Amino acid sequence: MANAQQKIVEETNKNQAVVLALYEALNTRDVNTVHQILAPDLEWWFHGPPTHQFLMRLLTGASSDDPFRFEVDPVLVTTFGSTVIVEGCDNSRSISWVHAWTVRDGIITQVREYFNTSLTVTRLGDSPPSACSSSTAEIAPVHCPYVWESSLSNRVGKSVPGLVLAI
Repeated sequence: MANAQQKIVEETNKNQAVVLALYEALNTRDVNTVHQILAPDLEWWFHGPPTHQFLMRLLTGASSDDPFRFEVDPVLVTTFGSTVIVEGCDNSRSISWVHAWTVRDGIITQVREYFNTSLTVTRLGDSPPSACSSSTAEIAPVHCPYVWESSLSNRVGKSVPGLVLAI
């Protein structure tokens, strides 16, 4: 049992290291490392104003001539197995962001990007099987406790939408 737990911790640490290496490569504009870390068919989800798709512009090269420089310096990093949650904000703290990365075998396969959004992460797999199935046509409520909640979105000084991410 201890060996299995150690393996989970090692995998979690590796996944977090992959994501942090991506941020370092983005900040130094190391295109080769970015290409090695990201899957060529990266799945992308974005929630926020279209004008705030800074990460997409960085990854696609669309921001290379842009005088605006989006720094991706994580403030908080939390990992749940293959999911790495990273929260940050701009220098003036007027924009907060959360990136939820999925890492498989050392490669990032998915990113969910949230701007000025309060994000709550819940784990659906921890629900007992009886809570998810019913022999009647009635839908039974399922309580899914949260495992992480963004904190920087509360500091932007304005009301922001709230979303739940189930992992």
